Amino acid sequence: MSKRTAALLSAAGVIVFLAAWEGLGRSGIVPQRLLPSPSAVPATFLSEIRNGQWQAMVLASLSHYLSGLALGSFLGIAVGTAAALWPRFNAFQAGIVRMLRPIPAIAWIPFAIIWFGVSEASASFLIALTVFWINYFAAYAAVSAVDKDLIELGHAFGQGALVPRLFKIILPGALPGIFAGLRAGLGQGWMTVVAAELFGIPGVGMRMMEASGLLATHIVVLYMITIAVLYGISDFLFVRVQSRVLAWQR
Repeated sequence: MSKRTAALLSAAGVIVFLAAWEGLGRSGIVPQRLLPSPSAVPATFLSEIRNGQWQAMVLASLSHYLSGLALGSFLGIAVGTAAALWPRFNAFQAGIVRMLRPIPAIAWIPFAIIWFGVSEASASFLIALTVFWINYFAAYAAVSAVDKDLIELGHAFGQGALVPRLFKIILPGALPGIFAGLRAGLGQGWMTVVAAELFGIPGVGMRMMEASGLLATHIVVLYMITIAVLYGISDFLFVRVQSRVLAWQR
């Protein structure tokens, strides 16, 4: 299937979905106050733009999303790579990983509030925690899967020291897997943004909670679509960067 055909089919799917949603809303089967139609969103968007709410909430969410994403990705890749490279370190941290990994990020909300207060730092911490585990396991698997023959070949050509071996052989070989983890973290980070903001940190999630308390479901839908669009843009840009960095694979 060509890229153009795939794009057309994807667009057709979105149009059918929105049309079905609009038809359900207009049919009266589901009251508009419970599930507003997509046609109600543009007017809501203009209203939120005029009073400055949309810009403020999006910028606030982007602030702690980007900082949490950067911190969690860096630490996850660094620790995952170290665990894959050094068996002793891997054994040392394996028990800690098994103990902490099953705990969801939202379970850390009380500690985030105690440690950082109701602040952007709390949200960044929770987002970083979510993204960390995704990138940790992606980097660990990718580095572990690097062809050992390449490493031996590097030794033969004088690239046996840690730094040249890491940056000239291991990381280039592991990049596809690492990029897969980074891409997954982009989406999971947005999911955590909403959860992190539910306890009063300014952002998209807080605005959605305020609106739901007033049964202003059209505002809730607007910010749900906002999250989807922001993720779509970030994913599109990431794929473009990934295709350039991994151009050597073609």
